Amino acid sequence: MIAPKYSIIIPVYNRPGELDELLASLTKQTFKNFEVIAVEDGSAITAQKVVEKYSGQLRIIYLFKPNSGPGPSRNFGFDCASGNYLIVFDSDCIIPADYLLRVDTFLTTTPLDAWGGPDRGLESFSIVQRAMGYTMSSVLTTGGIRGNKNYEANFQPRSFNMGMTKETFLKTGGFKFDRYAEDIELSVRMRKLGLRVGLIPEAFVFHKRRVNFGQFFKQVSGFGKGRILVGKAHPGSIKLVHWLPSIFLLGLIFAPIIFFAQWRLGLLLVWVYSAYFSAIAIDAWVTTKSLPVAVLSIPSSFVQLCGYGYGFLKEKLKSYI
Repeated sequence: MIAPKYSIIIPVYNRPGELDELLASLTKQTFKNFEVIAVEDGSAITAQKVVEKYSGQLRIIYLFKPNSGPGPSRNFGFDCASGNYLIVFDSDCIIPADYLLRVDTFLTTTPLDAWGGPDRGLESFSIVQRAMGYTMSSVLTTGGIRGNKNYEANFQPRSFNMGMTKETFLKTGGFKFDRYAEDIELSVRMRKLGLRVGLIPEAFVFHKRRVNFGQFFKQVSGFGKGRILVGKAHPGSIKLVHWLPSIFLLGLIFAPIIFFAQWRLGLLLVWVYSAYFSAIAIDAWVTTKSLPVAVLSIPSSFVQLCGYGYGFLKEKLKSYI
């Protein structure tokens, strides 16, 4: 059998329904020279039947291993991959039909050792998921570091939509962290090795994320924690933009004290926060063309910034104890 050009690795943990939707989208790819490797990470609810469902439509391999987290699971899949290029998706993604064609066309003219792409929401997603999708990709809430064209020089691929050559995997050893910013840590090492890392703006995926704000808070607090862990492994990698959610959170915490100590300064702080959330809502309305999504972008951004800031500060304080 001829080796595929691309190997798609998908770690799965107790989410057969998500994998079903992802695999269904992969059957529609216009570029066909690829294989899929589903890595079951010690799940109690396995996706074996889902994989069997698509065995006649996709070149697919199903692997089961003890639970160890997404990082080692992706490496496990990399070791079994036959393709010259390795792509990882999160199980809660849906892939546009021309995704692989866009990647292949881009790499033909602009060779890269590793790459990533942005994420978007689908109208079929819940309003909450679409709001979270907006705030996780907006320049107003992330500083543009997750797939904005203006940030390409320092772009760090995220594991929901990330690719690399087989040689890059062999040079780096893949993911070193089991979870919490394992993709960022790998991106930092790739840059240090002088590898060509870039953004492919057209290679986007539809990313569902969590189903409610409680789960979303837990997820983004893990992102904040992970950023500190990356900073410990790679001193100097934490920049001002990574502190902004913590500054946002501290501003909210100390707002009552500021207001009672100096009410004019307190009113200014209220105005700043109000203007900021208003700007988010307006931009979300313009971007998504949905008033309900725009309204929910306010609590979504609040949860995202507070959650990230909380995880960031909590892990930072641990380093001083």
